[in-house]
Amino acid sequence: MSLRKIGDLLGAAALALGAAACGSSSSTSSSSSSSSTLVGAGSTLVAPLVSVWQPEYLKESKVSVAYSAIGSGGGIAQITARTVNFGASDAPLTEDQFKEATKEGVGVVQIPWALGSVVAVYHVEGVPTHLKLTGPVLAEIYLGKITSWNDPKIAALNPGLKLPATKITPVYRSDGSGDTYAFTDYLSKISSEWKSQVGNATQVKFPAGVGAKGSSGISAAVTSTNGSIGYLTLAYVLQGHLDDAVVQNAAGNYPVPGPTTIEAAAKTLKEVPADNKISIVNPPATAPEAYPISTFTYALVPLKAPNASTLKAFLKWAVTTGQKFGPKLDFVPIPEKIRSVDEATINKVEG
Repeated sequence: MSLRKIGDLLGAAALALGAAACGSSSSTSSSSSSSSTLVGAGSTLVAPLVSVWQPEYLKESKVSVAYSAIGSGGGIAQITARTVNFGASDAPLTEDQFKEATKEGVGVVQIPWALGSVVAVYHVEGVPTHLKLTGPVLAEIYLGKITSWNDPKIAALNPGLKLPATKITPVYRSDGSGDTYAFTDYLSKISSEWKSQVGNATQVKFPAGVGAKGSSGISAAVTSTNGSIGYLTLAYVLQGHLDDAVVQNAAGNYPVPGPTTIEAAAKTLKEVPADNKISIVNPPATAPEAYPISTFTYALVPLKAPNASTLKAFLKWAVTTGQKFGPKLDFVPIPEKIRSVDEATINKVEG
């Protein structure tokens, strides 16, 4: 399937998602939705996949799933407030967030239910797609230390390519974002300076650049600004037909983000922690094909819910049957070891 065809498919999915989100706006004010309707909100990364799940699951189960793509920070906030049946976040919950989400002694669990990637995108007139970059170079760009596209450190990675002296404009998410979490998780692992000065979270204080809200905001800012660089999940890169960088992995290779290279990163996972918090960024050199900014994304659900049976049925479908709809959108089916953990976690949810 061509990138343009994938992009067109994603565009249609986004329209369907928007319609569903609008239709659910009045429902998200209460978690007491009917047993034939589930309401969720959060991650924009997983939104294209959820938008495909919605009609498929409705056909199979007669259960409607309404989803608002408001960002991972919003998903965490809404499940904490219990205003949705499930939240969605590309960032696993911190210990403090687990505590805050506990209401009347009832906590939440996180379920890794999709596997994707975050990609560096740019708009530099005269520069073709798949510019080569490294983690340290990305860190220095977002630290404000590399400020022009013809900087010797970028030029050295791209011999023979004439790079302009155009000023670099880093673009980052201004809202709480799982994309930011994955991107800063990677930079923190690849750059000690980034780790000590900025760190890793859904929202950080970026030393340089301009903020934009949501994936659509990043895409619009990059598209309209010559010299810009941003970060987006792969699905939105394809949808917007944006130029994307290839980032060097630990083996010294420059894998193109896609199902094969994301799967290679996921295969490096040795074990799943008790809280299901998983990081697969910067995989080891023993995985030469692995894309270095791959990430899991999570469903967040309370351990007790009034419509537990309906919620559990949907979640089990999402991590099993629902996975077959991912590859067309460049979502890799979750590994068997994760699926087993997911099903055990889902079984903990009670009515």
